[in-house]
Amino acid sequence: MVANPVVPAADHRKVPASAYPKVRRIRFRFGDPQPMSHHFVEGDIVYSHLVAVLSAAFPPGEESFIRSVRRFADRVTDPVLKKRVAGFIGQEAVHGQEHRRLNEKLIAMGYPFVRLFMYTPESRRERWVRRLENAAPAYAHLAMTAAAEHYTATLAERVLTREEIQQIPGDPEVMHLLNWHATEELEHKSVAFDVYRAVGGPEWIRIGVMALMYAFTIPVVTVGVLMSIATDPRGWRPIKLIRQTYDMFRGPLVKGLMGELAVYMRPGFHPDDIDTEQIVQTWQQELFGADGALREQMK
Repeated sequence: MVANPVVPAADHRKVPASAYPKVRRIRFRFGDPQPMSHHFVEGDIVYSHLVAVLSAAFPPGEESFIRSVRRFADRVTDPVLKKRVAGFIGQEAVHGQEHRRLNEKLIAMGYPFVRLFMYTPESRRERWVRRLENAAPAYAHLAMTAAAEHYTATLAERVLTREEIQQIPGDPEVMHLLNWHATEELEHKSVAFDVYRAVGGPEWIRIGVMALMYAFTIPVVTVGVLMSIATDPRGWRPIKLIRQTYDMFRGPLVKGLMGELAVYMRPGFHPDDIDTEQIVQTWQQELFGADGALREQMK
């Protein structure tokens, strides 16, 4: 399926129905009743470790996103945006909760690299992260969140619309988690961006922060995946790793990704310029409808 093109900027005061993020209480059952294979993406070492690294980073990342928005909460006066912010915070909190549960399972399965991200609010690492956030300009912190939301929305659109990704064999509960997370990322993809605009965030900071992230994110994630594989003796298969890494970069998740991310740096860009409304509605029905795939996981 071809990715959605960027369309001309619209009047973003007209908020689509999916822009009111719904907080869904959900609980996944990783490894129950069917045990998870060690390389749970059908024996694909690289793909399994990529999912593990991303899942490891989500809880602390989403907690930081929530804090960046809350720094400006008292300056958001529009009641519609206030409601959307509340939904964004609620969804991100549940995402962190469920990825933390997956991370605990992954650590028990032999993914020790994931443990680096499993720190508590009282830990020294968490206090260090908060000090860095407080030292940074508040606009820059919020701009980072808005840019990161473009990353997750772009990946979410690919996960939900590329049949090749949906057909990748692997642990079904992990795939349910990814589809649920992706759907909700599209539901709230423009919330942090709209807060940034509403409080007068400068366009040059928004674009500059994204430019830095654009330059460093792929290399940093690649190093993280390699470090995760290095801690997994069952993944030390050089020929297989080379082939799977090539397949990853040439496959539907990564190929062409940088071009889709780059549109964010266009002056005047808005996340809703990329129309994902039909994707959201389709997957809301698929996951949460009367015969939805996640009916049993909903609390």
